Amino acid sequence: VQLQASGGGLVQAGGSLRLSCAASGRTLSSYVMGWFRQAPGKEREFVAAISLSSTSTYYGDSVKGRFTISRDNAKNMVYLQAGSLKPEDTAVYYCAANRGAWTRNSRGWDYWGQGTQVTVSS
Repeated sequence: VQLQASGGGLVQAGGSLRLSCAASGRTLSSYVMGWFRQAPGKEREFVAAISLSSTSTYYGDSVKGRFTISRDNAKNMVYLQAGSLKPEDTAVYYCAANRGAWTRNSRGWDYWGQGTQVTVSS
């Protein structure tokens, strides 16, 4: 499956962005989907994950209550609504797909998109 993330940009602290991830090649309904982020000089960090039929969602502690992950299997799309943004949310955001269970470890994911830059100014 090929993944294409979009929707990043420059936003002021307190603002919001909606990131999108478009999948092609295989139907998205076969994969657990997730979002990760990586800031310069830091390791890739788990942000959120969603189960096959959207019945379960999981969030990293730093974004819990501010970000929401969702998916539309009919459109082969995954979304990340990022709200109450902080400068420390600045990073390249990646969407990922996994044939197995979700994990906070980025090494456990099978497919990755190219990333979209999110910059939050103070």
